[in-house]
Amino acid sequence: MNAKHYTTAPEDRIPLGQKIAFGAGMLGNQMFPASLSIFMVVLVKGLGMDPMLWGLLFFLPRLFDALTDPIMGFITDNTQSRWGRRRPYIFIGAIIAGVSFIVMWQVYPENSETYNFTYFLITSLVFYLGMTIFSTPYVAMGYEMSNDFHERTRLMAVAQWIGQWAWVIVPWFWVLIYDPEVYATPDAGARELAVWVGIFCLGLAIVPALFCKSPPVDPATMVELSRKKIGENVASLFKGFVDTFKCKPFRKLCIATFLVFNAFNTVAGFSWFIIVYYMNQGDPGVAGTWPAWFGTLSALSTCFLVIPIVTYMSQKIGKKNTFLVSQSISIVGYSMFWWCFQPDNPLMMFLPLPFFAFGIGGLFTLMMSMTADVCDLDELNTGSRREGTFAAIYWWMVKFGFAIAGLMSGLILKLVGFDQDVAIQTPEALEGLRLAYILVPVTGTLIAMAVMKSYDVSEEKAHEIRLQLEDRRGARAAA
Repeated sequence: MNAKHYTTAPEDRIPLGQKIAFGAGMLGNQMFPASLSIFMVVLVKGLGMDPMLWGLLFFLPRLFDALTDPIMGFITDNTQSRWGRRRPYIFIGAIIAGVSFIVMWQVYPENSETYNFTYFLITSLVFYLGMTIFSTPYVAMGYEMSNDFHERTRLMAVAQWIGQWAWVIVPWFWVLIYDPEVYATPDAGARELAVWVGIFCLGLAIVPALFCKSPPVDPATMVELSRKKIGENVASLFKGFVDTFKCKPFRKLCIATFLVFNAFNTVAGFSWFIIVYYMNQGDPGVAGTWPAWFGTLSALSTCFLVIPIVTYMSQKIGKKNTFLVSQSISIVGYSMFWWCFQPDNPLMMFLPLPFFAFGIGGLFTLMMSMTADVCDLDELNTGSRREGTFAAIYWWMVKFGFAIAGLMSGLILKLVGFDQDVAIQTPEALEGLRLAYILVPVTGTLIAMAVMKSYDVSEEKAHEIRLQLEDRRGARAAA
């Protein structure tokens, strides 16, 4: 545990209004991908698209996204404008993402498959570009809004609390889209809901650009972005990546996030299969709204239980120790599912949720705060403020892992013998599915905890780093 605790100085406190404004951006940032994951099914079930083309629509935009994130991180870190390094991009990116999300889903079954595939691919590339322009500087803005060790955690707690409501709301899109009394066809539901989601998320995503403040940065620590210096810019871009990966604490944060988040995502979709095929004999109609309630109550557990407890604990025992405790609690939750998925008593499946939710709920509240601390360490070592680069690489790791998780999900379904063409699965397939739902995230979590045991940016060390940075900045200003 940390040897010392430091009081947050008044100048380091972020007003509640700015925390909420930053959190509004987080809700928009999470509503887009959450909605997309549900709407994508409509391409196959509503438009009859070939699964191979559907897979390409998953893969190609994400590949494009992985390439643009680091570039955007470098650009926003080195932008000089009257509105700062982050706000112009957040504003522009929010508009591009919101409008393109609406346009992207205006596809009709009357069109040819080739037309729908080409149309959706082009518009989704624009959407992902907009999300990159918005989300990379947005996340970087959160890293730099306070210099205080604990205020950073409080900011991320508020943001994650607000952002979790995306996962409370979005599971019910399944119910709306596939209810014939609401929409005649699923594709009609996706077209209309996309308009409301696009407008809603656009409005939320713009809020941080209008109301959040970022500190000024010494231009001497930045490189000039220009056509004349494109060669130097590219060299600086790659040097920044190398310097970032040299930072051992940051590598630990990336590895731990990769393991916890993507082990979770590998089996996240299995809850639907278990509820429908194990508890309701393969009949989605009988399963009804149980899968939606499962997702909603999990998100509510994160909002009202996990985030407040994790925030409190981190101020008492430190961020690393809180991470280890919260992930240990999540292991208990995962293990309980073996006994709590009961066909005769469906309410039992909600019992593990308050424990299970500590895994992902605690992860991002702490990791985003810890990354901000690591950015200070990086400035001490390199002399540059590179929150955008750290944000881009961290979230690139998350997105890359998400793609790997998708592949692993399919592989596990195949290995356990799951057959999507039959309603009644074999007992062996269902048992394998239930075991994977527990063992995969527990294994990933245990390895992540082992990695984080040696993480050494404590509250005391962060305070020492800050004092050294302030001395250096003062000397530079005087010079």
